[in-house]
Amino acid sequence: MQPDFAHVTTWVFDLDETLYPPSMPLFPQIEARMVRWIMDFLKVDEAQADTLRARWWHDHGTTLAGLMREHEMDPDPFLEDVHDIDFSVLAPDPELRAAISALPGRRIIFTNGTEPYARAVLDARGLDGLWDAIHGIEHADYIPKPHPAAYDAIFARDGLDPRRAAMFEDMARNLEVPCALGLATVHVAPERAPGDHIRHHAPDLAAFLRGILAPGSTAQAV
Repeated sequence: MQPDFAHVTTWVFDLDETLYPPSMPLFPQIEARMVRWIMDFLKVDEAQADTLRARWWHDHGTTLAGLMREHEMDPDPFLEDVHDIDFSVLAPDPELRAAISALPGRRIIFTNGTEPYARAVLDARGLDGLWDAIHGIEHADYIPKPHPAAYDAIFARDGLDPRRAAMFEDMARNLEVPCALGLATVHVAPERAPGDHIRHHAPDLAAFLRGILAPGSTAQAV
């Protein structure tokens, strides 16, 4: 195994645009449904709703967190509605499945979506049955990444040792707290984000995972 990961016993994966590429148009469907929900809930037009969606994501971590904090909204009907989407845009990925299944130790999901939504995504990607735990936002009392309380809640629930874990995320800001806690951090995205909290960059997740397990790996800290 590549030395930077030899200590890892728990592999923590984000879900959206981490376990499938941004080119698969799943999350745009969710964003569109969020906009429609905000329009109906607050009686605003589409442009206003989209501006609010983006501001709440920036300020609170998720649109849901903004709606809950500023409008005391019940999260469950919102989550059920915005996750009612077409999962057929996702394609199975046998190479990614093989790479994840080869990882030694525990493999878990930590998402700002819900557990049922995560299971639907994993089924569509052919990644079901690989996971020791799936932690959704409901398990963090609806507090999203990147808030420290979300990591505290999920890591306590899971029982993982941050010093022996690695986290894979498409959102660079969501790796700041894990890095501070001692996790090996991997930014999964076409382009590497700046910042000392980004320890590794994986433009191709399956290839990166194969690399860290292979002798003579080229997966290096950045």
